[in-house]
Amino acid sequence: MKVSTKGRYALRMMYDMAINDNGSAMPLKDIAARQNISIKYLEQIVILLNRAGFVKSVRGAQGGYRLAHEPEYYTVGMILRLTEGSMAPVSCLDDEVNQCPRAAECPTLFVWERLDEAVKGVIDSITLRDIIEHGQEMTIDYNI
Repeated sequence: MKVSTKGRYALRMMYDMAINDNGSAMPLKDIAARQNISIKYLEQIVILLNRAGFVKSVRGAQGGYRLAHEPEYYTVGMILRLTEGSMAPVSCLDDEVNQCPRAAECPTLFVWERLDEAVKGVIDSITLRDIIEHGQEMTIDYNI
């Protein structure tokens, strides 16, 4: 499984919006500059985030975007599924119920199910708040 730049950049964009939230909307050009991401690419991503209700858009001179919810609401899985689609390692696990006609006799299915459970266990348990806290731990200066 590889996460595309769209998924990685969406996560970075949401992170940036969370750590720079001062109560007002942020221009996309500011996020693009801080994250060193093309504004054109962020425009494509923010459309998805806005349609899904992850961000709110504000029009006008003081316009821009802001998170629709608190950072603890968003999981990595929510953001990646929005941008990437299914995170299942094989297509037979895309649906809630495995539709594969070979599922009953597939000797490798348990491998893919375990991998799917492991991925979900990680991406559905880490929130945007967790990423913020991890980022803060990384910048702590232990010099006395």
